[in-house]
Amino acid sequence: MKEVRLDKNEMPYPPPKEVTGAAKEASEDLHRYSPPQKRRLLRELISDYARVPVKHVVLGAGSEFLLREVIQTFSVKRKVVTISPSFFPTLEAAKRYGKELVRIRLTPPEFRLDEDLLLEELTGPSLVILDNPNNPTGQLLVDEETVKAILESEDSLLLIDEAYYEFSEVTFAGLVSKYPNIAITRTFAKGFSLAGARLGYMLGGEDFLEYLSSICTFLSKPSLLAGVKALQAREYVRENVTIIVKERRKLKEGLEKLDVDVYPTETNFLLFHTGLSDLGSKLKSKGVIVDDLSNTWLPGYVRVTVGKPEENGLFLSEIEDMISTLT
Repeated sequence: MKEVRLDKNEMPYPPPKEVTGAAKEASEDLHRYSPPQKRRLLRELISDYARVPVKHVVLGAGSEFLLREVIQTFSVKRKVVTISPSFFPTLEAAKRYGKELVRIRLTPPEFRLDEDLLLEELTGPSLVILDNPNNPTGQLLVDEETVKAILESEDSLLLIDEAYYEFSEVTFAGLVSKYPNIAITRTFAKGFSLAGARLGYMLGGEDFLEYLSSICTFLSKPSLLAGVKALQAREYVRENVTIIVKERRKLKEGLEKLDVDVYPTETNFLLFHTGLSDLGSKLKSKGVIVDDLSNTWLPGYVRVTVGKPEENGLFLSEIEDMISTLT
């Protein structure tokens, strides 16, 4: 039985052949280091894509790696203020390295961030970590007014993960040149369909660049050249995102017909709540893998990645069967 994986927020569609071809060609030359001129080219292409000066672009082996580097470097003598739920590896890094960890809870069903409560925590040196859109709720949490208020707080640094930027189209990249204390991480894993390449980047203000500008040396040659070609052929990203958004709407409608509570999202996944017990394990036994958050967050909450139409259909069919056996 072939598994249907709807738990990692990957894109179900591969990048075009010119992108995979670039990675394949690079893999035939693995006895050579990644050429510095290609690293410069990738930074220049990201600069154009993100509309920030190239000096603010830092490359890294995935956004999770960059997030950990920032947290490990800047949290030792700072209070870390973040949200719960959030990208769970990020929370673990903050707990491990931070001088003090404060988690501001997002409460269902609105999952709204209390901006006043967040700002009240910014007493003394602080590092604020936000994912926008949030994982796993899928919702946008902050606007530019709140972001500026954080940045203008005394001795505060702000780290925003924009992993789902290609879906939300909301960014604070325009503030990077104006505020030295903001950093934004992004990834090629989502909209660009390059999860296996482990390629990400940071748009960093001056306070971050001094410590993190040299970490691009960790990039593999296939990942580097795939990233270059992906940005040179970026039209496919919009096409794939459009397809996923359409499928996301169908998946949401299908779940709602089964009387499942589904929450708004600006990503390639849906968060839903159900009274079905042990849903993750039951689906796994049928070959469908989702992210059951019952053990790591709240009972009954499940995150499902939007897959291909046939994958989404199988997922819905299995849940419908489970419900029918209870009635």
